[in-house]
Amino acid sequence: MKHRIVVLGAGYAGAFAAGNLARRLSPADTEITVVNAVPEFVERMRLHQLAIGQDLALRKLADVFAGTGVRLRLARVTGIDPERRTVAVTGEDGDGELAYDTLLYALGSSVAHHGVSGVAEYAFDVTGRSSALRLRERLAGLGEGGTVLVVGEGLTGIETATEFAESRPDLSVALAARGELGAWLSPKARRHLRRAFDRLGITVHEHTDVEAVEPARAIAVGGASIPADVTVWSAGFAVHPIAAASGLEVAGTGQIVVDRTMRSVSHPEVYAAGDCAYAIGENGRPLPMSCASAGYTNMQATAAIIARLTGGEVPTTGLKYHGNHISLGRRDAIFQMVDGDVRSKSWYLGGRTAAWLKSGVLKGAGWGIAHPTFGMPKRKRRLATAPDRAGVKVAA
Repeated sequence: MKHRIVVLGAGYAGAFAAGNLARRLSPADTEITVVNAVPEFVERMRLHQLAIGQDLALRKLADVFAGTGVRLRLARVTGIDPERRTVAVTGEDGDGELAYDTLLYALGSSVAHHGVSGVAEYAFDVTGRSSALRLRERLAGLGEGGTVLVVGEGLTGIETATEFAESRPDLSVALAARGELGAWLSPKARRHLRRAFDRLGITVHEHTDVEAVEPARAIAVGGASIPADVTVWSAGFAVHPIAAASGLEVAGTGQIVVDRTMRSVSHPEVYAAGDCAYAIGENGRPLPMSCASAGYTNMQATAAIIARLTGGEVPTTGLKYHGNHISLGRRDAIFQMVDGDVRSKSWYLGGRTAAWLKSGVLKGAGWGIAHPTFGMPKRKRRLATAPDRAGVKVAA
């Protein structure tokens, strides 16, 4: 019988991983299934563009995986039984169950409300296509002088605020930051960021911790009121509680605790990649939830899966950040180099050149998703051992 590999999620981590596995493992020995809740690949790094009215090309997953040998199951994951090695799903075809020999968990993350009053009821976010389209509809209904408040000074918050201000100069855009805007950037990059905010007319509320969101305003700790016809919440990410509920060992964040090869420390047949993996980087700290982490962890997970199934030596891929790339609208950006401790170096690149590079990164990621098995080798690797359905260890 074939070794059953099930990949949960077809975001940046899951889609790349599925394609890599299909490229390198023989279909005579393996069966790869991807489970995803929606039929399209979601370019999460560009959802703020979608929300402000820009049109993004839709990539149907059925087209992405056509001819690759990867099976696509459109369904939502409702549970995992790691002892029985099964995944419960529900979709248009009703409820079902998928059995696996190797599971790659890459369900990503969603917006983190942090228990703040009113966020779930009144705030918008750009962490999913449906939520971005909901925000798009609301923004389209705002007339001249409408107020938009972006909460969160991280990469998502900065990119969202600048994109909105550039695309809709008729709106009054503000950003609430818990600390100093761009505090992690080098002095020169920080000045570049502030010039961009000034140029775009974005009001910055620094050292402002929002404790409640209401239909037409946000309330900060201390009682200050910030007017907002639309509040966009970008104050962090949270993972789905399915991993914790399944009995997999998770961190306090709910992320699956993995070893250096992205293998679950509690269930060796389970791997995790992307935002849902609690992985320690080369600097000894947990990797942040980001697209870059999705790239590092999916490459490491697939390399480990392939090596263990084919009897090879498990390689280690790099888990080191080199910089932050921040879009400031369509014509400006910042690329900030960082050291091994993720501290900003003095050198940075800004302006149109940085924007061009960021556009290239986004296009490259999209192209890679659309061609998951590009460069497919003529000879694919066979498995070293056959799977044992009774639960006996399959490969080293």
